[in-house]
This record gives sequence, structure tokens and C-alpha cells, in this order.
Amino acid sequence: MRQSEERYISLLTDFGFKRIFGTDPNKELLINFLNSLFDGEEVIKDVKYLNSENVGDVYTERKAIFDVYCENEQGEKFIVEMQNAYQSFFKDRSLFYSTFPIREQAPKGSDWNFCLKKVYVVALLNYKMSDEAFDNTDTIHTIALMDTKTHKVFNAKLMFKYVEVGRFDKTDDELTSLSDKWMYVLKNLSRLDNRPAALREKIFSKLFDAAAVARFTPTELREYEDSLKAYRDIKNSLDTAKEQGRAEGRAEGRAEGRAEGREEGRAEGRAEGRAEGIAIVAKTMYAKGMNFDIIASMTGLPKDEVERLCVQ
Repeated sequence: MRQSEERYISLLTDFGFKRIFGTDPNKELLINFLNSLFDGEEVIKDVKYLNSENVGDVYTERKAIFDVYCENEQGEKFIVEMQNAYQSFFKDRSLFYSTFPIREQAPKGSDWNFCLKKVYVVALLNYKMSDEAFDNTDTIHTIALMDTKTHKVFNAKLMFKYVEVGRFDKTDDELTSLSDKWMYVLKNLSRLDNRPAALREKIFSKLFDAAAVARFTPTELREYEDSLKAYRDIKNSLDTAKEQGRAEGRAEGRAEGRAEGREEGRAEGRAEGRAEGIAIVAKTMYAKGMNFDIIASMTGLPKDEVERLCVQ
């Protein structure tokens, strides 16, 4: 078997992300990472992993499969998702996901006063989301239900953290906060040969030990290599789609000779290019024997859409 070229795994792969943040032996890493994102807003002391596959009700019959699903010592729920591929309705998807931990709190067959535990959706985005509601000079965005006039939080029981990993561009000598350091390793871990001086805290000793490829069994190494290849296929296809989208947009804009034509052409070209690129990747992964759940997780497509693309 070919040995992995990297010394440490990529946390941007499905295998790497779930190994580091989704297993009991490494839950200290998840706790530290989440606390770095909340920066005192929420202090997590312990977590218990929950079933990451949630089945919809009889009306929707929809499943939601989370990358990581856990609760803290107070029973508050955390959904943590890594999203590598742009998805047009990802905000809607994350809102839909949040309904599962809300509804499951309702006890069956007994009176209930509707008092809810908090639900947090943490979305790690390996691209620039560039949403008009965001401050684009920042990479961590906190979304809550609030009054639009007073800008005061109306209900803190549901909150979203959108983390633009793809926008983070600090070097190792620019890392100051704990969240900076986690963002840096999320984006760069597999490129490192040695631990940078900025990552000398004890928690990163545990991270680098857990992420060392040399510690893998042959089965784990094979699973990681498959996950890494799937990740690279997605990124290569998306990069190609972006270039095609830009080229088509420029061509259409020049042909029409109008500013709006150029802008619409770029937008339509990028959207169509992304969609075509993701569809090609999904079909390729299916042809290589990957199941629908893995394909859906890696591409960001709904499982039924993956089935429709691959079995036609």
C-alpha cells in the first residue's frame, strides 16, 4: 500500500475531521476547539456524542446526517458541519438541520412547558461565503434571532456560527488568539512537517499525536487515502468549474457589451460551473464504489440528489 505523503492528516477530509472531532478519545480537542470559537460566550466543560443520523418525521421522511452531533454537560446541543463545496441553499440546509435537535427535545406522552435547551449549529466553510449580512473582514460570524430595530437578541436558544475557513489567511507568526490557532491547523495541518512555535500549547500536542499518519493501522490508512482522494477530486473539479464560469461570464459579458451582461454572465457561469463540477465528482465517487452517504457528506448534496445523479 502506498504511504500517505503527508506527515499529518488533513482536517478538511471527511475521515480526518471526524477522527479528530468526532471520537471519544479526542473529545478534549472538540471541547477546546468549540470554546475557542465561542470565546467566552459559552464555556463547554464536557461533551457527550449523540447519534449523528437523525430521521425526519412522517411528513418529510427526510434524514439529516451530521458530521458531529453532541451535547454539553447542560444538555445543550451542538451540530458541527464541515462544508468543502459551495452550496446555493446551505443557509437553508443549516436552518433545516437545527430543527432536529429542537424537535427531539419534546417529551412523548407527557405535559411539557416548551422550555428548550440551547441549540448551536457550527458550520465550517472551506470557501468564502461572502454573504451580505457578514462583516467580510472577519472569519467567524455569529447569527441569532434578534429584533431588527433594536438589534437585541430576541431568543438565544438557537444560534449559528458560520466559520469561513477559506477566508482565513494568517501565517503561523501572526497567530494570537486560540481561535486563530485552530483555524490555522484546520486549513494547514496536512502541509506541516513540524509543529510551529505558535502551537506549543498542550492541546496541540494531543492534536498532532492524534493526527500523525504514522500511527494509523493499514485499514485506517486506506480509509484516509480514499477520503483524501475524494476531497482532492472535489476541490479540483470546483477549481475547474470556477475557471470555466469566469471564462463564460467574460465571454457573455463582452458579447452583450453591457455591465449587467458581464455581471450576470459571471454569476450564471460560476453557478452552472459549480453545479456541473459537483455532479461530475459525485458520479466519479459512485463509480469508484463509494456509498451515497459518503458522497453526500463530501459534496454537500442531499442524499436523494446524489441517488438521482448516480442512478439514471
